[in-house]
Amino acid sequence: MSDTIHTAEAPEPAPLSAVLQDIVDHPAERISVAELTRMFGGRAVGALLFVFGLACMLPLPPGATTIFGLPLVLLAPQLIVGASAPWLPARLRAQTVSTSDLRKGLPRLIRTLRRVEALSRPRLGGMVGPVGERLVGVVCLALALVLILPIPGGNILPATAVSALAFALIQRDGAIAILGYALALASASVLAVAAHIIVRMFLHVWDVVSVA
Repeated sequence: MSDTIHTAEAPEPAPLSAVLQDIVDHPAERISVAELTRMFGGRAVGALLFVFGLACMLPLPPGATTIFGLPLVLLAPQLIVGASAPWLPARLRAQTVSTSDLRKGLPRLIRTLRRVEALSRPRLGGMVGPVGERLVGVVCLALALVLILPIPGGNILPATAVSALAFALIQRDGAIAILGYALALASASVLAVAAHIIVRMFLHVWDVVSVA
């Protein structure tokens, strides 16, 4: 007679859209970076890259993008070195943002995310494997450095690219990773054109001032 040991399977983590809905339903007037981190439980670095990238896409007041951009600057290198658990300094975890500001854009993003979650599936594993994860970390770090800069309207494309790349890692979906890289390239192109225009304007003003 043999004894059969039944091992209880760990419950699957809630979909990202469900966690974001919990953030929308948060009862307090403000929510801290530490609380946002706890709401994602023990998920890997990619989940936090996703939520902070998503937050940078929202119509937040001046300075809020920097609050969410700084965690990205710290989390992306952890992805590069293959960290299994995310780390953020206490001072940054204590930073807060108004939940009413988050509610302005999150519901619409949640609806879109639910549709993407329904279509996403593991594929093109090489894009999201160990080497792919480190490449995503490098690209996200470059994008995060852009997000912490006070560039009016300059956060949308980089934040969307970070969110897409992080979501690709969570879902193990290489097709979404390709989309993320395309968005990152588009972001770099737009920033390069903007920088070129600013430099030309500065040189023109300098010429005018010098002649005067």
